[in-house]
Formats: sequence, C-alpha cells, structure tokens
Amino acid sequence: MQQTTLTRKGQITIPKFVRDFMALHAGDKIEFVLTENNEVLLRPVTKKVDDVFGRLFKADRPAVDIAEMDALLKQKIKTDFK
Repeated sequence: MQQTTLTRKGQITIPKFVRDFMALHAGDKIEFVLTENNEVLLRPVTKKVDDVFGRLFKADRPAVDIAEMDALLKQKIKTDFK
C-alpha cells in the first residue's frame, strides 16, 4: 500500500503507479466518491463527445471523404495485421 501526505492547502500527490494505471495526466479531472463503507473512491472524469468536438478540425486542411477514409483504414489494417 502506498501512502501520501496531505499538504496545508489540502493537496495530495497521487502516486505514479496509480496515475499510470488510471492513465491520468496533468489537467485531468478526478472525482472523489464517498461509499457507504466510509471509503473514498478515486475516479477519472471521462470527457463527453461535446467536450472534444471539433478539436481535429483545421481550416487549412481539406475534408476527407468517408469512403476514402474507409479505404485507407482497410489498407492500413491489411498491411499492419497480415
């Protein structure tokens, strides 16, 4: 079991192996859930589609046709997973 220390400001450091296991990165949101057994669960807050919508859009890049995208994906799968 890993221990950490609570600072005067109420902050803790999540141990690296926990951050790695939970795939946590700087800026991620974390939720603390109190259980009926007086335990606290630590859960990452997952992002909704609306939070990330449009992040891949670049005005100077032409749109890719869905059929063209499917063909490229099929070709990539064939070459990578033969």
